[in-house]
Amino acid sequence: MEKGQEIAASDGERGPEQHQHAIDVGHAEHGDGKGEDIEKERVAVAEDVQKKKSRRVAALDAFRGLTIVLMILVDDAGGAYERIDHSPWNGCTLADFVMPFFLFIVGVAIAFALKRVPNIGAAVKKITIRTLKMLFWGVLLQGGYSHAPDDLSYGVDMKKIRWMGILQRIALVYFIVALIEAFTVKVRPTTVRSGPYAIFNAYRWQWLGGFIAFVIYMVTTFSLYVPDWSFVYHNDGDVNDGKQFTVKCGLRASLEQACNAVGYVDRQVWGINHLYTQPVWIRSKTHKERLKHWLLMGFSLLVLAIILHFTNAIPINKQLYSFSYVCFTGGAAGIVLSAFYILIDVWGLRMPFLFLEWIGMNAMLVFVLGAQGILAAFVNGWYYKSEDNNLVNWIVKHVFVNVWHSQNLGTLLYVIFCEIVFWGVAAGVLHKLGIYWKL
Repeated sequence: MEKGQEIAASDGERGPEQHQHAIDVGHAEHGDGKGEDIEKERVAVAEDVQKKKSRRVAALDAFRGLTIVLMILVDDAGGAYERIDHSPWNGCTLADFVMPFFLFIVGVAIAFALKRVPNIGAAVKKITIRTLKMLFWGVLLQGGYSHAPDDLSYGVDMKKIRWMGILQRIALVYFIVALIEAFTVKVRPTTVRSGPYAIFNAYRWQWLGGFIAFVIYMVTTFSLYVPDWSFVYHNDGDVNDGKQFTVKCGLRASLEQACNAVGYVDRQVWGINHLYTQPVWIRSKTHKERLKHWLLMGFSLLVLAIILHFTNAIPINKQLYSFSYVCFTGGAAGIVLSAFYILIDVWGLRMPFLFLEWIGMNAMLVFVLGAQGILAAFVNGWYYKSEDNNLVNWIVKHVFVNVWHSQNLGTLLYVIFCEIVFWGVAAGVLHKLGIYWKL
């Protein structure tokens, strides 16, 4: 075999830089008479490398975009339609899927993101920095500092700041799961084989971590003693006018509102003043194998949750993050992602879901400016005579409520067209300009 043929034969095992070098060497051995052909091949290689670098699973962006859309919908239209707002206690509504969907997509994306990190040290650094960013934005946006968009005031009493909002909890979960992924990726096969136990064997460390978390949660929930506790209720927010109430507990294994172990742990760790005040996977070689694992786990978790809930063994309860709630929403997330994957990445039906994909690519920006109401707060800051006379309220009243003669329907249509559609278009424009806000 000639030297040029040896180079060509080994290209499949080389990286892009080595491949380019092989082209140059092969050209040098055969003279300079084919410079134009070599240059074309060099360009083709560069384009192929760039395509591989930019290739991403579109279903992930669409799923992330769907989650942002759900958040905006239930946050801003949940007051008009209580059935989509958070379940007061047992049960699961549309709003109760938002946080689990966020957690699910964070977990799925970790494996893809860490594939591009060169070594464990770099991975740990990236994970730590991203966690700190999420904690910072979580405290800023959900700690109580911003009262947007309805209240134009800002600032928070550090005695009552909410340390553990949704984004902060996602940050801590991300930190632990991402570290497990970073330290175990080298000991895991690059593809998951077929077979009923393949997913358990390949991801045994992840399953072990999940099992430990499950045991800790179950033992805490059903064995921790919850004593009596008290709180002070301030009338209309007047700190000088408060009445103290005592809650009688003195029991274990309660799943009721006042005496459950989850609430007790939160009060002990964070303090009652710092809690929320208004509560109401895999990588495999083919599409077939990937979907088989996703759907099998999704439906298994869903069925398990339904059995636990309707036998009243462990009710589905978002406030407690009960095991059945985790299984139900996690299973639903797996099924929804699988549906997106089939429609978008397998069948190529990308166009109908482009706006979700765009929002998903800029999820952090839409979350901050849209779901957290920062842009609406900025617009509402320009009012005439009184704070109620602002552009947002005028549009809601005259363009939607008065036209449809319904406060509820008008509010829903405003959320759909002036928030969800608006952010879909804005995210699309930003995508075309190559502008993204990532942590």
